[in-house]
Amino acid sequence: MKKGSLYLKYNGNLLIHGCIPMDEEGNMEEMQIEDKRYSGRQLLDVFEYYLRYAYAHPEETDDLATDMAWYLWTGECSSLFGKREMTTFERYFIQDKETHKERKNPYYHLREHEEICRKILLEFGLNPDHGHIINGHTPVREIRGENPVKAGGKMVVIDGGFSKAYQSKTGIAGYTLLYNSFGMQLVAHQKFKSREDVLCNGTDVLSVKRLVDKELERKLVRETNVGEKLQQKISNLKKLLDYRYIK
Repeated sequence: MKKGSLYLKYNGNLLIHGCIPMDEEGNMEEMQIEDKRYSGRQLLDVFEYYLRYAYAHPEETDDLATDMAWYLWTGECSSLFGKREMTTFERYFIQDKETHKERKNPYYHLREHEEICRKILLEFGLNPDHGHIINGHTPVREIRGENPVKAGGKMVVIDGGFSKAYQSKTGIAGYTLLYNSFGMQLVAHQKFKSREDVLCNGTDVLSVKRLVDKELERKLVRETNVGEKLQQKISNLKKLLDYRYIK
């Protein structure tokens, strides 16, 4: 709650956890909250508002904000859940595996297409020619040949299974995304048994870096989020100087 958010626009890229709710036609999925309908960036902003309100008012439990916090856990239009239903109850108590299926939001197959990723970047006010979507939470099954870099490089899925529980499904032990003025690279981590195995026996735990994107021209500091803040400070200082000289 101190540093996180449902999405983050950083250096022209969009960082999300889960999904951007969409329908099968690739439109931003709408959800009615009270008497208004929301979709895309507006929907995530509304989720964020209610979630933070619920956190700031723990004494209030019979209100919409508390309901929304629960909804984000299992709701059909929740960007964090990203599925049509949760079947934990069925998996525990019903043998018929047909009842165990959890249908994913269409976003998860639509994100393979560059035009969809460009549409999402535009929805969040980002330049689709230069921006990327950095998608967490959904493990990449590299063991089956799944590529974490999708949609012509516009989509980068960075959850490769750091958690040991997922490593049998992914075949690796997660990714690290590297981003500097030269561009973006993805490093895959191999599984290892112990720290001693890596430090003492020299076990290689890194695979070859995959180039996601290469800047034709190096990105300048002023083109980053930090650079924007520095530019604002410079502007404020100049205004103070001008005010001083006018007086």
